[in-house]
Amino acid sequence: MLEATNSQLSALETYLQDQSSENSKHSDHLSLLALQVMHNLQYQHRWTGLEIHTKAPISGVPFPRPIISGLPPNRLYVHPDEQAQILKDELERRDQRSDLRSEAGDEVSALEAPQKEWVLPSHTREKWSLKRFAEVFDAMDAKPVDHHKAWDVCKRLVLATVQDDSTVVYYFMSDGIVKPRQN
Repeated sequence: MLEATNSQLSALETYLQDQSSENSKHSDHLSLLALQVMHNLQYQHRWTGLEIHTKAPISGVPFPRPIISGLPPNRLYVHPDEQAQILKDELERRDQRSDLRSEAGDEVSALEAPQKEWVLPSHTREKWSLKRFAEVFDAMDAKPVDHHKAWDVCKRLVLATVQDDSTVVYYFMSDGIVKPRQN
């Protein structure tokens, strides 16, 4: 492979070169794939607080491959049952307020407030099986269970699939059955 000088490298290549660590227990291509997806999330989709994890933060269980966590600019998904509860709570708060004037911009709706998300980097040439996805979900820390929020029990991640031309597409995945949304 020909060595390129820094002036010949693209912004992404420079970023990958600067960020790659030799201490990663995962193979180089998986670490670079995670960095490429992280670059896309940060600079194309304005995510913040991005980190690459090689093990679950709470339990310390090693991930089978690097996984990214971060905060999107807006909330990505609201479970239908949670959406109904949030709307009900917001209506009750509005009814309890004595001042009926709108204070737009002062409050962020629970429907809009972003939540930290897990992102699993992959490539279109990879062969995935249910077993491999299950290994990733098994290594993830379970969310604390709130018995009033049955919708929040399921583990969820965003599958980031990178194409050969560096295009990245994102899909929601959950461990278990999730009630479908009604439009």
